[in-house]
Amino acid sequence: MKILSFAGSNSSKSINRKLSAYASSLFENADVELLDINDYEMPLFSQDRENEIGKHPLAQAFLDKIASADAIVLSLAENNGNYSAAFKNLFDWCSRIQKEVFQNKPMLLLATSPGQRGGKSVLEIAESNLPRYGGNIKAVFSLPSFYENFDTDAIRVTNQELDANLRDIVSGFAI
Repeated sequence: MKILSFAGSNSSKSINRKLSAYASSLFENADVELLDINDYEMPLFSQDRENEIGKHPLAQAFLDKIASADAIVLSLAENNGNYSAAFKNLFDWCSRIQKEVFQNKPMLLLATSPGQRGGKSVLEIAESNLPRYGGNIKAVFSLPSFYENFDTDAIRVTNQELDANLRDIVSGFAI
């Protein structure tokens, strides 16, 4: 099974990238490809820009990565209760090429934040929105208070209850 794992963040110190990498590592016998959305940075989407340059080749390259995967692990950063601008821009460019951006691939949807809600606002938006764009969300996990519940050196969830919950989700993840 090939898993495509990435964070909806362009931060070089993304806590969501750390969470997506950890969650992906829990899948047994999986070939995991970790993506960095910084590799797919494009100009801010607008219809005028699209008319000027056409379909952006980086958007097509991202869609091709999704097509090559059996499953997706996506950890969304929450900026002011919503998607990060970097993720939203990539999503917008991709949706102009193919409405079903996530191509009905089984998804493990994650979020974390330094706060106690653990990105729950962005997860609520994504759970409502992504299925309209081919997001086949099989499971959702929120990690609250990232710096209290995650070891950034060892790359693992330290809170035993939360870690057990994530491990149960991964072990029950069906493609």
